[in-house]
Parts: sequence; structure tokens; C-alpha cells
Amino acid sequence: MQRVKAAQGETPEASGPGEIMKTKLLSLVTVAAMVASVAPAVAQHLTGAGGTFPNPIYQRWFTEYSATHSGVQINYQSVGSGAGIRQISQGIVDFGASDGPMTDKQLAESKQKLIHIPTVLGAVVPAYNLPGINTELKFSGDVIADIYLGKITKWNDPRLAKDNPGVKLPDHAILPVYRSDGSGTNYIFTDYLSKVSPEFKQKIGSATSVQWPLGVGQKGNEGVAGMVRNSPYSFGYVELIYAAQNHMLYGVVKNAAGHWAKASTATVSAAAAGASKNMPADYRVSITNAPGADSYPISSFTWLLIPEPSKDAAKGKVIHDFLEWMLDHGEAEAEGMTYAPLPPAVEKMVRKTIQTVH
Repeated sequence: MQRVKAAQGETPEASGPGEIMKTKLLSLVTVAAMVASVAPAVAQHLTGAGGTFPNPIYQRWFTEYSATHSGVQINYQSVGSGAGIRQISQGIVDFGASDGPMTDKQLAESKQKLIHIPTVLGAVVPAYNLPGINTELKFSGDVIADIYLGKITKWNDPRLAKDNPGVKLPDHAILPVYRSDGSGTNYIFTDYLSKVSPEFKQKIGSATSVQWPLGVGQKGNEGVAGMVRNSPYSFGYVELIYAAQNHMLYGVVKNAAGHWAKASTATVSAAAAGASKNMPADYRVSITNAPGADSYPISSFTWLLIPEPSKDAAKGKVIHDFLEWMLDHGEAEAEGMTYAPLPPAVEKMVRKTIQTVH
């Protein structure tokens, strides 16, 4: 009888203590197997670090992605592009993020092969705090450079007054505010100023971290935004969304065509138009001071820095899947957060590139 029941897949009747124990073990093994067959994949916890420039949209993306992918958690630390590059180069985090592309030297010194994946585009804007003035001011690149070089020290300087006729600028010292940490926002801002001011290029240069000759340093876009907002007569530079979220005044900037351009998703996209037609295979490109009547001159791509291959295959699969989700769903959210989505030609390139991510 026991043989018949066993053949039919039933548990044989126990005939003694030993058989009872075997029956219980068999039942436990069977239940465990059934649970394993329906249990979700092992939870994946990924960590990333990098720029504050894209932090608002990255936090939104990672939260949304985790909410629709059971067992996946992505923790992004907004520590600045310089720190993000260091941490991913040393293998401390699963991915990095930067608003300034890594240099050949940085790529060569990295402990793992890294590739750049552009995600969105953004703008760095000149923000200011002038008591009693709510006018949108105009700033040419050479004037901004000379504020940080210490050559323009008063708000009513003749060169500022010339660009802003009819505005009663105060006879008060300018307080320049800058990023004290290694930052992609620094890179974008100094890359632009180095293109429009030979003296700035010679004395300060372009990098994620530079030696500012004067002013007050603050950490992160958050820190600069807070300092400018709370300091009368101050002047600084922040990513557009930080100015918008903090209800800060920010100026329009003269572009390479000699037109005054205000930062927006449209003017940032215009700045990227030329680069998208001639995008290098590694995506490391600068679009500051781009040609075009409608181009906003302090614009940039921002990049995720991805190990290729990942040290952990399971995490590599999550990163690959997230990048596809980003293109399919995340890009549509960019404009609503004052970022510009990838140009179609660049998105097409990225779709091909992420097939190598694993």
C-alpha cells in the first residue's frame, strides 16, 4: 500500500518513530521547495554617489524605479562630482555620477573600466540677491569672469550698468559665492568662463575643483543656493532647478551669437543640437558657449559612470535594466523638473551602448 501511495505522489503512512521523522523531513523539504519556486529574486541594494546637479531627478527616478521593481533599492548620495568620481574609481560604490566628464588620466587611474552614460541636460545660472531689485539682470560672460577675478567689485560697476540700462544698481560690494567641493557644476561654470575670458582660463582654469581667488565657498548646489538666498548683495552659480526651487532671481547670459539667452529646457536643448549630431562614442563632450541664436551658453550633459563589467553580475543586470527604464520612462519626466531630455540622436546611441552593460 505504501508503494502505491508513493507512486501516486502521496506521503506514505508512517509505521514507526523513524518513519514519522522521515515523513516530517520530507514535508519540510517539499514546502521549502514550493516557497523557493515562488519567492522573488534576491534583493539588490545598489549605492551610487556623485553630482548634486542631477540629484533632484535622480532621487525621483531611483524612488520610482524601486517602487516598481520588487527587492531593488538604489541609494544615491549627492556628494559632488569629484567625490563621485573618486568613489566609483576605487570601487566603493556601484555607480558614480558627474556633470564633468572624467579626464583621460582619471579613466586610466581607475581601478575598474568605466563608461559614461549621458542621462539629461541642465543649465547653470547666475543667481543673485539684491535687496529692493526684482528685475531679471543681464550678465555677459566676461563680466561674470571679472567678478570672480576681483576686477568687478561693485554692483553699480559701469560694465554691469551698461548691460542693464534703466536698472538702479546699488553702490554696494558684490559678495561672490562659489562651490568649495569638487563639483561638476564647478566644471561647467569654469569651462564656460575659460572659453569667454582668456584671463580667467590662465589664472583659474577649468576643472571640477579650482582655486578661487576671493569670495565665500559653500558645499553643493544646496549650499551655494542657501548662501545666496540668505546673503544680501551676493552673487553665485547654481543648477537651474535649485534656483527655481528656492525662488531665487537668476540672470540671462549673452551667448556666442551675441544674444541674451535665459536658461530653459528649450535653450539647453538648442545648445545640445550641434553636439548631438557629432557625439563622440564615449559621450565626453562640452556644450558650453555653443553656437546658435537660441543656445543657453552655460549648459551641459550630465553622466552616470558605469563599471563595465560590474563586479557583481546581479547588480550589473539591475543597472542595465534601470538604464532601459530611464530611456523608456524617466526621460519623459525631465522637462517637468527643468532638465532637458536627451536629444533623439543621442538617446538612440545610448540604447546601443547600454547593451554592453552587464
